[in-house]
Amino acid sequence: MRAGIVAAAMAAAWCVTGCAGTPTADDGDQSATAAGKQLARVAAGDHRSETNIARNQYRHPVQTLQFFGVDPDMTVVEIWPGTGWYTEILAAYLRDNGTFYAAGFSLRSVTVPEYRERIQREYVAKLRDRPTIYDRVKLTAMGPPEDWWVAPDNSADRVLTFRNVHNWMKDGYASLVFDGMYDALKPGGILGVVEHRASPGTSLETMETSGYVTEQHVKILAARSGFEFVESSEINANPKDMKDHPEGVWTLPPSLRLGDKDREKYLEIGESDRMTLKFRKPAG
Repeated sequence: MRAGIVAAAMAAAWCVTGCAGTPTADDGDQSATAAGKQLARVAAGDHRSETNIARNQYRHPVQTLQFFGVDPDMTVVEIWPGTGWYTEILAAYLRDNGTFYAAGFSLRSVTVPEYRERIQREYVAKLRDRPTIYDRVKLTAMGPPEDWWVAPDNSADRVLTFRNVHNWMKDGYASLVFDGMYDALKPGGILGVVEHRASPGTSLETMETSGYVTEQHVKILAARSGFEFVESSEINANPKDMKDHPEGVWTLPPSLRLGDKDREKYLEIGESDRMTLKFRKPAG
């Protein structure tokens, strides 16, 4: 089925003018809706650390999740939740009426780096420490070569991933991940991607080493798996980010890989410029 629609999806991937959306006057009012109010409460909830809440100004979770159309009664998959920044919001938001799958790093893979194994074990411990929030999270894994099943096929209303595409590219299995996300979604379901945004024309080698990926390349990866591009948003844009840092995206907060060197400069820039892209699995 995927092969029959790739050609049309590839054409959509190249659409820029007239296809990409930017925030409208209504974007700032989204949090006034019932779902927006609920998301806002969760995003500022006392189960979250002050450090994580402080990053709301850069990651815009309420606006981002509303742009992706995440409702509290949906089945949602988060791919590679890392330390759980978005899990803190999604698990609480979906707990009573929805279903939340967290497809983390594979602990069965013989090639998983030690730091990913450590992050995944800390993530699992985090969930166990707060059962009133996380007891209904369904843990799965995504990683080579054993684990590609992130949720039952055709089961998810939304699949979301935040700042991970560059990792899959560097590891050499980005296309397989997009295939897996496609399979998990219901026909008509939405894939939401947030990623550090490279300047147009950036080489694949630079994308893999800098952490920044072009919008065009993400659209091509999605189209190859059969997705249709729907629209984009500038919710997570940062025009201060010139993307020319000595340690790539990790030069900026929250990583600040250079330590105290030019620290104030990078704090002034803030977190990276990010694309926010919405794709759809065709309905038929």
